[in-house]
Amino acid sequence: MAYTLKQNLLPSIKYPIKAPYIMTPQYITVHNTANDASAANEIKYMITNNNQVSYHVAIDDVEAIQAIPFTRNGWHCGDGQGMGNRKSIGVEICYSKSGGARYIAAEENAVKYIASLLKHFGWGIERVKKHQDWNGKYCPHRILSENRWHLFLKRIEETLKPTTTIQHKEEPKVTNTLTSTAKEDLKGLLKETYQKGILKVDHSERVGSMTDGEALGLLISVVKRTL
Repeated sequence: MAYTLKQNLLPSIKYPIKAPYIMTPQYITVHNTANDASAANEIKYMITNNNQVSYHVAIDDVEAIQAIPFTRNGWHCGDGQGMGNRKSIGVEICYSKSGGARYIAAEENAVKYIASLLKHFGWGIERVKKHQDWNGKYCPHRILSENRWHLFLKRIEETLKPTTTIQHKEEPKVTNTLTSTAKEDLKGLLKETYQKGILKVDHSERVGSMTDGEALGLLISVVKRTL
């Protein structure tokens, strides 16, 4: 499933509360929202309240919405001035409370989106962290409770792999290049060897459709049998 990428950016007047520091990102941190709100609702709620809680992107079954530039920090890892808050891009995966088809689609979109971020920054899979890595919180709760974190990372890695198309080399066509004289000589030889019992099958009528290789094989067989 393809997702739509959108922006609904946090007003700069909210930076002192939500994104006060310039950031050079080094990681991507994965979260589950632990509710059943859409990405649009998650972002709207985040940018309109005055809580010191913020994240860069929310993604659901149809769209990924960016709210904070990747050049500014967010408050999403619970580690204060640590690397999670100050050096990582926060990605919230929606619909994790009840799960179902919407969550499955949201998680798949997150896999693709995170892979695109890794490609953009030239990073490897080791840059992808879970919220739990920074402050011990059981998040992303759904992925952890289903014991799928390593599978989640593997799916991202698979998405990162370039697709290759195997081109099969066309086999060269073998054509019959025997001259008409050579064909008649071979035809006569095959007929004679059949009549004499040297060959048990009369191949003389096949000469016109034989390739050079087939004709040479029969000729060698005749020579061997007459030595």
